[in-house]
Amino acid sequence: MIAASVAVLALLASTAQAGKRGLAWPWYNGSLDPGKLNNGQGVTVAIYDWESYAPPSTNGNGGLGFIGMQATLDSSSSPVSQLAARQAAQGWATVFSLNEPDLNGISPATAASWYKQYINPLAIKKAFPAVSSSTNANQGLNWLQQFINACGATNICYGDYINLHWYGTSFTDFQNHIIAAHNQFPQWNIVVTEFALTNPSGGQAAQIAFFKSAFAWLDAQSYVTLYFPFVATSPALMQQYDSGAISTVGTGSCLYNNDGSVSAVGQLMF
Repeated sequence: MIAASVAVLALLASTAQAGKRGLAWPWYNGSLDPGKLNNGQGVTVAIYDWESYAPPSTNGNGGLGFIGMQATLDSSSSPVSQLAARQAAQGWATVFSLNEPDLNGISPATAASWYKQYINPLAIKKAFPAVSSSTNANQGLNWLQQFINACGATNICYGDYINLHWYGTSFTDFQNHIIAAHNQFPQWNIVVTEFALTNPSGGQAAQIAFFKSAFAWLDAQSYVTLYFPFVATSPALMQQYDSGAISTVGTGSCLYNNDGSVSAVGQLMF
């Protein structure tokens, strides 16, 4: 067990030289097996579940490197007071922080103060708060710039990655957004932890065409470390538990079929 854990952590720590793909794993996925998307070839290497507890599944982490996330300032499922203890117990090599604070009423100043208190002390790789692709004032990359400014020039927020979400209508728009983020924040590598087309009329076929283009392009960008298509679940589970995802993305981007097998989209992860 110890040797296996060390191997997974080593793989995740050196993921820029290995695969970049990961699973965004919802809390309601207990009946699914993440190992089905891990073919042992080092293409899919990571898994996160928007929480600091291990992913619910029939097969643990499925042989993938788990990345803990403190998605909110505090919560009953992931108490921020337990963040450091959970990281130490589970041995994560990377931590993700706040989930779309730009859309959830968390100011850059509040986020910066919180980040310094709870994320800075963790002696592992760190991602700044995950921001949306909104171009509205005080959201998206504008919020992220304000967060970095609020961190200050001396008592800074330590981070290895900027963390991006994107939902939109074309591969070109996706590509342009990632390039814009890199141009604005060139000193940090990028993790893209949610992305898909917004409920395309072409359904699954449209998502497949988009992901084929996006995966190939992301793999070729040296500044992109990890990416996680939305989402590693099945249509039935999404319909039962996540009405917001149904209305925004639809079931065409699900990596699993309802019987737990790998979907046509999921096959792109190999």
